[in-house]
Amino acid sequence: MKITELITKETIKLHLESKKKADVIDELVQKLDEAGKLNSKEDYKEAIMARESQSTTGIGEGIAIPHAKTAAVKTPAIEFGRSVDGLDYDSLDGQPSKLFFMIAASEGANNEHLETLSKLSTFLMDTAFREGLLRAADEDEIIAMINAKEEAEAEEEEEKFPVKTEQDQPLILAVTACPTGIAHTYMAADSLKAKAAEMGMNLKVETNGSSGVKNRLTSSEIEKATAIIVAADKQVEMDRFSGKTVIQVPVAQAIRNPERLLTDAAAKKGTVYSHGSKPSNSESKENGKQKSAFYRHLMNGVSNMLPFVVGGGILIAISFMFGIHSADPKDPSYNQFAAALDTIGGKTAFALMVAVLAGFIARSIADSPGFAPGMVGGFLASTGQSGFLGGLIAGFLAGYIVLALKKLLAWLPSSLEGIKPVLLYPVFGILFTGLIMIFVINGPVHALNVALSDWLQGLGKGNAILVGLLLGGMMAIDMGGPVNKAAFTFGIAMIDAGNFAPHAAIMAGGMVPPLGLAIATTIFKTKFTKQEREAGKTCYVMGLSFITEGAIPFAAADPGRVIPSIVAGSATAGALTMLFGIGLRAPHGGVFVIPFVQGNPLLYALAIVIGAIVTALLVGFWKKPVQQ
Repeated sequence: MKITELITKETIKLHLESKKKADVIDELVQKLDEAGKLNSKEDYKEAIMARESQSTTGIGEGIAIPHAKTAAVKTPAIEFGRSVDGLDYDSLDGQPSKLFFMIAASEGANNEHLETLSKLSTFLMDTAFREGLLRAADEDEIIAMINAKEEAEAEEEEEKFPVKTEQDQPLILAVTACPTGIAHTYMAADSLKAKAAEMGMNLKVETNGSSGVKNRLTSSEIEKATAIIVAADKQVEMDRFSGKTVIQVPVAQAIRNPERLLTDAAAKKGTVYSHGSKPSNSESKENGKQKSAFYRHLMNGVSNMLPFVVGGGILIAISFMFGIHSADPKDPSYNQFAAALDTIGGKTAFALMVAVLAGFIARSIADSPGFAPGMVGGFLASTGQSGFLGGLIAGFLAGYIVLALKKLLAWLPSSLEGIKPVLLYPVFGILFTGLIMIFVINGPVHALNVALSDWLQGLGKGNAILVGLLLGGMMAIDMGGPVNKAAFTFGIAMIDAGNFAPHAAIMAGGMVPPLGLAIATTIFKTKFTKQEREAGKTCYVMGLSFITEGAIPFAAADPGRVIPSIVAGSATAGALTMLFGIGLRAPHGGVFVIPFVQGNPLLYALAIVIGAIVTALLVGFWKKPVQQ
């Protein structure tokens, strides 16, 4: 398929009016929509912005290639836009972007479409081609230039970038991969190959694109290689490089600095890779702003846990619309559909949440062999009353146990290498993680839970405001974990005893964490990532529905700042409900029960709002702006 079948006069805009990144994306998306290439303009833009949140598509040299592969695309297409003066697109080299290629790949695009889309990105490595696009007078000239370039580039890859024989130079290997596998993957590959040909180096590049792995590195090539460059923004198969010198960098560095990477590879300046080893020094130096390994492992768990929190929480909230107890077969308000929603959301999605958190933390640390021990450890934390804090412990515990196993079993002969990931790592990883969780972690946490329950019972007759302060704050300490459950159990016991005030404080305190974080993500947008801002929107629903767990992803990602903030806000709300003399007979919270409180419902709502604002302001004050 020719590129000009995807880029036509209808998808060319030679005079872009926008001066900012967000505006030019809107302008380009609008043009594609007007050309009839999209099913949903909004969904396509969301996919584009999701890709931008992973890393900028402003690759430098005045070029930006925003792209997405999504069902929102009706017909695969490429749009060309030009800004003669250029605009700030957050490019890698800090220079204004002038040439824009917006790539729209449909979810069901075949390999021919994807390869054609990717081919254009390699053309842009040619300086003369880029300059010609800037000078072109009209759409016809643009299309003619692309046709001429495509005809000139019809030669085989081997002829474009000849590879020398083993006798000429040591062999250097490379792997390139970007999240969508459409543009950067192939631009990085061509950049490395062109520079290697210029430097007279012997190079082979494997691409991990949307249409699959191409030019796969063989085991014999890996064995002979001097070093391997892994230029990737997504996970690639790394275990095959064990024992070899590896340089790991973002895919953009292969586009921007191919000479330095090749020089470092020839000098073996990377690190010797072992299962779960850290990125090489080359990557660390290039990414001074990169988060710590702890943070990366943590965020890997949180990002994979988030769909369970959001999906499960929303389904629970919908079930409440049929009545607070509509999922209980013994209650007069029982509704079968509401019970099904509660089973799916609460008893399934939420039940898996902690295990998923732990499993993906462990996988981030120890690659695939860490996943099963992490999942098992997280499930044991959930069933053993350790809550999400126990899940965090389980994830890191399992990950580092598997790393230790890899080192301990490194002496085994290579003939047994195949049984390690399918037998040795899972058996011993699950065993050791499970034993430590059962006999070391869960016991003390359970004991702490019992101690806290007893302590709360002792405070029941004390100062009412102090009790509200403590109960409200405890609802936020672990958000659905044992401390939260201890406060909740105390509230139920007080209802049974005819004292309805403590439970009102508890329910108010449980609503504040997600509501406060939702407000914070709305007001302090620069303090949160795009993913966190999107999660913040769902926190409004979760907070109003008394789903405290909605705050867990935020607390797990930044516990030092978020947990004190939500505890302070929840404690404030709890103390105010006591001060206002509010009581609550219903053993649940959320907006559904506010009309049924004893006392003034408006004052109860005010206490919750004040607590949420306290949390939002503290979070906004303590958190630092994120790198967008």
